Amino acid sequence: MTPKINFTPGPSQLYFTVEDHVRQAFKDGIPSISHRSKTFEHISKEATDGLRQLLDIPSTHFIYFTGSANEIWERILQNLVAERSFHFVNGSFSKRFFEIGQLLNKKPVKLEVEFGIGFTDIPSIDEGVELTGVTHNETSSGVVTPPEFIYALKDKYPNTLMAVDAVSSLPYPSFDFTKIDTAFFSVQKGFGLPAGLGVWIVNEKCLAKADQLLSKGISIGSFHNLPSLHSHALKNQTPETPNVLGIYLLGKVVQDMLRRGGDIIRKETEYKAAILYKALNSHPLLSAFVQNTSWQSKTVIVAHCGEHTERLTKFLIEKGMQPGDGYGASKKTQLRFANFPTHSKEQFELLVDSLEKFS
Repeated sequence: MTPKINFTPGPSQLYFTVEDHVRQAFKDGIPSISHRSKTFEHISKEATDGLRQLLDIPSTHFIYFTGSANEIWERILQNLVAERSFHFVNGSFSKRFFEIGQLLNKKPVKLEVEFGIGFTDIPSIDEGVELTGVTHNETSSGVVTPPEFIYALKDKYPNTLMAVDAVSSLPYPSFDFTKIDTAFFSVQKGFGLPAGLGVWIVNEKCLAKADQLLSKGISIGSFHNLPSLHSHALKNQTPETPNVLGIYLLGKVVQDMLRRGGDIIRKETEYKAAILYKALNSHPLLSAFVQNTSWQSKTVIVAHCGEHTERLTKFLIEKGMQPGDGYGASKKTQLRFANFPTHSKEQFELLVDSLEKFS
């Protein structure tokens, strides 16, 4: 049977209203409208205004659309770093951010910890570092970096730009954007949409940095550099033909989430995470991979299954649930479970009941 509940951490289960919004979009001809039309400007404004309200993004920050979060990694390093960035690496995706710096011939530095471990003490960072990259939620390992750590880091190094990868955590966290200069995500995880759209949040300090690099003759990219993205965003447009349908759907789903309430979404996320962690840690054959509760992700829960991984996967699929594989070297010993707004409390209770029956 085809699993009806998709717990993979991305692309994940579609938000339950997406199908209806897609039907309406095709009725209204949204996929073929011009990106220079007033209709698109309205669609873009609805999405950005909704995100600003849902995520409590202040007026000092701007919102741009890209093709993916991977693209935003590149854009951040091109536009905001002349030479040196510092990266907190605790998994495969935070490491990729660092590696992109190397590929762009920057001089990135990293503080790397073991897979499944988080950060405790704030290290000494050289004055020449222009930007610090932190992954709030490491999708590969299920480790979260508490916002308090990010804020303390920014307080200690206020002149260093703070970049936060929130790909697999938003819209759950309620960030203090006065402590974050740039953040980003893609829509196929927490927002429950088809892949193909990245969202980049940038403040005025970042825009000034991009202009500074450009004035020095440093290349900051071409069509998707910050000045270009910004000048078009002021008109609710994009530099080129974007994923119009994706932006339309994002705007509609964000409105659905606003009607549901951000606080309710957060409380439900915490409840679902709590019952799953409890089930894993009380199971005779399974356990939570991340044992330190301060590092346990609420949105991507990783189960250590050892030799039972393949059998558990088959067991859950037969019950209509698709778990996510472990990442990389952990594929044969771990499973990952997305906990996004589209996953209901009832679905998580069914998952927990099923795990309790697994022996």
